[in-house]
Amino acid sequence: MRLNKYISHHTTYSRREADRLIFDKKVKVNNKIVNTPSYDVKEGDRVFVNNKPVKVSTKYSCIVYNKPKGEIVSKKDDRGRKTIYDTLPKKFRHFIPVGRLDFASEGLLILTDSSKVAHALMNSDLPRVYKLKIKGPITEEMLKAMEEGVEVGEAGAHKETEIKSMILKPFLSVQIIKNSPTYSTLKVAISEGKNRELRRFFANFSSEVVDLKRLSYGWVSLNALPTGKSRYFDKREYKLLKEFLKKVKS
Repeated sequence: MRLNKYISHHTTYSRREADRLIFDKKVKVNNKIVNTPSYDVKEGDRVFVNNKPVKVSTKYSCIVYNKPKGEIVSKKDDRGRKTIYDTLPKKFRHFIPVGRLDFASEGLLILTDSSKVAHALMNSDLPRVYKLKIKGPITEEMLKAMEEGVEVGEAGAHKETEIKSMILKPFLSVQIIKNSPTYSTLKVAISEGKNRELRRFFANFSSEVVDLKRLSYGWVSLNALPTGKSRYFDKREYKLLKEFLKKVKS
């Protein structure tokens, strides 16, 4: 794992703050100063920030957060926008988000204090279920692309993205709730979490996503959790997570 990412994952420092500490020669790996943020931290390496060891616990906790629209999934924002950590209790400041929800999206976001858990969940093909409202009708062309997969371009992407095109896998399921010439509503399940995937999918067909809410991620559901509130995983969710991690390891 990159050194700046390692520090961000295991402390309350943001990635940019970690970069600054590294450049200021305040970070050591195995008692040697390292001033390169991209340095690859290996298992067994001992990392120190301001001569204090970065502690990595073998235990882990996971929470569910119902992210509202208008929050950035980041520790800090260059434009001064509100982040999820402005709302979450301070004790979760070092928790890592599992994937992202963009500024205009809302719903379920899993966070954990374990980089291994975060990595396993993010790189899984667990179903992510979303409810969407789009401008215009749901067309046969869209449904075919949902069924077969499609390559999309930059339309719907963040303006600063370096990803000019991406290949999207077939959707796991599609439920049309309302289909009309003005606005349509549907529920979809996808198996990957590429950046702005759903917005780019519909933009590929000259349609705009006006509302996007994540309802579930794998076996974890939002249910009745109020917007802007968080909760710990329950016993069932932890049990299923442990079973999932065992399968990943094997």
